[in-house]
Amino acid sequence: MSAVNMHDAKTQFSRLVDRAAAGETIIIAKAGRPVARLVPLEPVTQGGPRRTGFMLGMYSVPDDFDRMFEEEISNSFEGAE
Repeated sequence: MSAVNMHDAKTQFSRLVDRAAAGETIIIAKAGRPVARLVPLEPVTQGGPRRTGFMLGMYSVPDDFDRMFEEEISNSFEGAE
């Protein structure tokens, strides 16, 4: 863990972020007093690997899918009953 002053942190921000991404914790100080900590993030997991095609064959899409409820939707916009 290393400490840098505020001025150096502003001028070397990209380098400090790279160091943090590599696993280092950096303390930022203002007037010699620690005020912030730059730490690496934990990797984000999305609940395991994605399973593609696991519902294959369980459902079917009708041929007129893009025209389903066309009349009802049209009537809703036109105010017809």
